[in-house]
Amino acid sequence: MKIIFAPDSFKGSIRSPEVCEILLRAFQEKLPGAEFCCVPLADGGEGTVVAVLAARPGELREATVHDPLGRPISAQYAFFPESCQAVLEMASASGLELLSAAERNPLLTSTYGSGELIRAAIAAGAKDIIIGIGGSATVDGGAGLVQALGAKLLDASGQDLPPGGGMLEHLASIAAGELPALCRGISIKVACDVTNPLLGATGAAAVFGPQKGASPEMVCSLEKGLQRWSEKVSAAGLADTSDQPGDGAAGGVGFALRAFLGGQMCSGARLIAELVGLPGHLQQADWIITGEGCTDEQTCYGKLPAIVAELAAAQGVPCILLSGAVKGPQALLRQKFTAVFSSLSETGSLEAALSRARENLYDRALAVASLLVPRQV
Repeated sequence: MKIIFAPDSFKGSIRSPEVCEILLRAFQEKLPGAEFCCVPLADGGEGTVVAVLAARPGELREATVHDPLGRPISAQYAFFPESCQAVLEMASASGLELLSAAERNPLLTSTYGSGELIRAAIAAGAKDIIIGIGGSATVDGGAGLVQALGAKLLDASGQDLPPGGGMLEHLASIAAGELPALCRGISIKVACDVTNPLLGATGAAAVFGPQKGASPEMVCSLEKGLQRWSEKVSAAGLADTSDQPGDGAAGGVGFALRAFLGGQMCSGARLIAELVGLPGHLQQADWIITGEGCTDEQTCYGKLPAIVAELAAAQGVPCILLSGAVKGPQALLRQKFTAVFSSLSETGSLEAALSRARENLYDRALAVASLLVPRQV
């Protein structure tokens, strides 16, 4: 019997490589004669670099960049010298996890550090860059990112536009500057499962602003700034529309990567799954176990466990979902997965659940593994 473990991280508690380790330990106890394969996954957010390096031999590189509030930090990316490929995660440089709750203010936060991370990968020799843009703390439309790559964004007095989404309303002109030369010959794939446009009721400010700390008043200001950003990018001849699926991702970074760098938007979950070779691992597999921190019906619409289930179904492999929590109606989930389990063992506070996440996951994994033990005839 061959069993694959291919989970996402359990957000806020356990990264996907450790989830695999816990599942492996439990299943080996109940199925000592089985063959196991660990394929930790990510969807482009936090943990993407770790997941890729756990599955493929490569180098973990570090670069000094600026966090969302301009403080120097060390960010990491994966580099594969033989293929000149780099895998980056925006969260490492411009992530919400880098800020305290009191510091979350998208009027002030900038994606400049993410641009510095791309620049570092290019300096290292990367020609093929995959950047996951989940988990950002910003709604600056990617303005800071392109500034770090050499674009000139100027206000009415001809000065460089200060950082933060709140400054976009003061943007007067855009010049590509040294960005085209720096990025010439560089292929950019954007790992993201968000399809929102840049503007409007389903756009970056309205949908993602509150998640990053924006009040209703801030959302209005951010929307005005993004509208001006869109108009100036169009006037500069870089993009004729800002309503492409994914333009609003990561507070508008999807738009900037497309307009300035020719970035190709890809399903983050599918891209990472293929990058780490999951389709190949599925050959001859009998079962695959996937999961995430919290599952509901929305998981069925392109989230990582659903992508895993689809890849498994294509090869006739049954897929079990084992998540930290499962909420709401489960009819759609049971159409997608062979079986659905939650590791949560009792009701209580979120803090209590997170503190027992590893113990609960191990206990429930033992129970699931017991169901797969061959019956003696």
